[in-house]
Amino acid sequence: MSATDGLLGAVRAGTRTIELGHPLYTGMAGSPNHPGFRMTLERRHGDAVRPDGGSASNEVIVTGGHTGTHVDALAHVSHEGRLHGGADAAESQRGGKHTVHGAETIPPMVTRGVFLDVAALHGVEVLEPGYGITADDLARAAERIGAEPGPGDVAVVRTGWGRLFSDATAYVGKETGVPGMTVDGAQWLVERGIVATGTDTTAYEQIPAGAGHRVLPVHRVLLVEHGIHIVEHLALEDAAEAGLGEFLAVFAPLRIVGGTGAPVRPLAVVPA
Repeated sequence: MSATDGLLGAVRAGTRTIELGHPLYTGMAGSPNHPGFRMTLERRHGDAVRPDGGSASNEVIVTGGHTGTHVDALAHVSHEGRLHGGADAAESQRGGKHTVHGAETIPPMVTRGVFLDVAALHGVEVLEPGYGITADDLARAAERIGAEPGPGDVAVVRTGWGRLFSDATAYVGKETGVPGMTVDGAQWLVERGIVATGTDTTAYEQIPAGAGHRVLPVHRVLLVEHGIHIVEHLALEDAAEAGLGEFLAVFAPLRIVGGTGAPVRPLAVVPA
């Protein structure tokens, strides 16, 4: 039996796919630092009719690279003028696109995923506004499911905050703060050699009340210092309801040349 036969056999034996991302729609919640998503029909059925009676419709889409469920490229954040690996950020961006660490370099991720449900760990549907997820939280969430992230894995961290996604003001949480990763928690993930990590908020990391997105140290630690991609605006309520633990992660971001982020449709594949 070939390797392909083995893979197909595993799929045919029965799997379930859980969506981990939000659908894209005009007016959805997003970071105030990034352009929003807009979609409108450019041509409607009946605007032009072919001789055989056929008609077609199409749309125009305008969006930022960090709008909706997306993956941060390593070009997204610099520190003291340098990108990951020491690349000069100013030189990289000349000509209207990044020539180093652009979104086209984000690898397709077909790998082991680990679902760390910190909200469930604390016995709540949603973590408190501004709560900081620590290394201890992550270790206990991993112990809860009997699986710890390792080299090459994707670590998905649930805060429950995604339940607010339909209310843009509450979700962005400028006045209240937003739960998220602390530097301590990020270092715990770094030590395990993951390739990417994501959560169900707009900025991934802890946002204290009233602070907004003024300082984002976890982005520096993950993107600049360690080359670990960040996935934001995940939709994790279905995964939580399913009791997700270990899973096959399928994350294939769009290859936007020179971009700083790219939309992605993340999937968790588990036995049926």
